[in-house]
Amino acid sequence: MITGAHVILFTPEAEALRGVFRDALNWEHVDAGDGWLIFALPPSELAIHPSDGDTSHALYFLCDDVEKTAEELRARGLEVRGEPEDRGWGIATTLVLPGDVKVTLYEPKHPRPVSSSPAR
Repeated sequence: MITGAHVILFTPEAEALRGVFRDALNWEHVDAGDGWLIFALPPSELAIHPSDGDTSHALYFLCDDVEKTAEELRARGLEVRGEPEDRGWGIATTLVLPGDVKVTLYEPKHPRPVSSSPAR
């Protein structure tokens, strides 16, 4: 069965974006060769939302304290656009990464699943 997920962020500034995950976020990684870094993800979850017929996907980063995390990320030179705001499901803001890659950064209010291993 499925044992994981591989997320890809496409950007014209791939080296700069890799540098953010390596140096600013300090995510564990391996070099798959020629500088192609593959990063370990923190614990993750997947949600399915209804749409009006369109299909899409989005990447959101979760944190325990969005105001503190936004402050720390700004101190590391990252752009956090706007102040955190309550969106009902969580307190959120936008993290802008190299290449204008936008990721929602949020402190969830919803219950979080706990899993020690992928379903088999």
